Parts: sequence; C-alpha cells; structure tokens
Amino acid sequence: MKIGTDGVLLGAWTRVDQKPDSILDIGTGTGVIALMLAQRCYAELVDALELDENAYEQAVENFEQSPWGDRLFCYHAHLYEFATEIEDTYDLIVCNPPFFEGSVALQEEQTNSKARANARFEESMPFELLVASVNQLLNAEGVFSVIIPRMREEEFIEIAAQANLYPHHITHVKGNPEVAPKRSLIEFSRKQTDLAQDELIIETGRHQHTKKYIDLVEDFYLKM
Repeated sequence: MKIGTDGVLLGAWTRVDQKPDSILDIGTGTGVIALMLAQRCYAELVDALELDENAYEQAVENFEQSPWGDRLFCYHAHLYEFATEIEDTYDLIVCNPPFFEGSVALQEEQTNSKARANARFEESMPFELLVASVNQLLNAEGVFSVIIPRMREEEFIEIAAQANLYPHHITHVKGNPEVAPKRSLIEFSRKQTDLAQDELIIETGRHQHTKKYIDLVEDFYLKM
C-alpha cells in the first residue's frame, strides 16, 4: 500500500527526546509511523491500532519483518473498543487521522454526496472520539502528536482543550514557498505552556526538496 507524505512527516517530526517507554500509533495503516518511531527510540513497547483488515494484516507482516519486531504489536480493533478496554496508558501517542478534502471532496460535491463521503472517511475516527481516547490512554506526563489539515487546526485545538490537552508546538507544512500551509503538525500535552510555532516547506520546485525537509526525513528513505 502507498506510503503518504503525512505519515512520514509525523513519524519524523514527533519528538522522542523525552525517551518514551511506551508508544501508541492510532490508525497505523501499514505501520509506517510505528516503525519509524521504533527506529528512532528505544521504547520497550510500540503498540499500533488498525481497524481495516487488509491494512492490519500488512502492518503485522511489516512489523514481523522489521528489526524491531520484538517491540512492535498491532491490535485489530475500533478505537472506541480499544480505549474502553485497555487499562494501560502511554508515554507517547501519535495519529495521522483520516480526513476529508482535496479532489475527492470536489468530485463528491459535484454529485451532491459530500456528506456521505465525509462520513465514509471519518466515521471510524471523528476528532471527538480521537481526543477522548487520547485523554483516556495518555499518561499524566505524556505527549500526543497529530497531523491534520491546516484548515481544521483551530477546531481540533478547541476539542483537545475540552480534554485538558494543550498545544505547545505547531509546525505548519507548505508544499512550496508560494502556497498556503496545507497541514498542521501539532504536539499536545496536559500542561499549558508557551506555544512554539514554525514552518516547514517541502519543495522549492518539483522534486527539489528543501534542506529542512531533507534533514527531517532522509533517514527513512533509500534515496533522497
């Protein structure tokens, strides 16, 4: 299955200098973010959660074939089910949630079925469920990192505040210098601190990556 830029960005950007012992990747897909975090730190436990059966099976296979297979485990369950049944909490939780935008949105709008498409993309993990689950699963000193559309940043921060989760680092991601930011990488914790904000530009021209982007992700590509 295709590896998306969003997942690679989150896996590389997420802070691990707090040396987490336990990590949870919500909606792991084929396991890319969990694998990246296992590569970047020495956490004894890297759990992943995936609802889609095909993606789950591929994640398990990827975990087993990786050098970190003894630390990686994937659950095949819905987020609500997982959050209500698991008693453990985690030092670090990450998520690249499903969302609804782009050309698919335009096509659906043209056929007057935008609402149905929106439900299809997000019914398994609405922001409210994601935040409530993180609140349940994150320990008192834990960190939660997420990547979402820039246009939904304020909405997500408001939902998180209701669960006493507060942003302390936001990176706005731009495809190139001439366009508006398309993504927001946000790190939350349970403490209210000064908010640090910065910007990441991916390319200056087609296939001409910026040094900042290369420095962030080059450890995870065979060719960069």
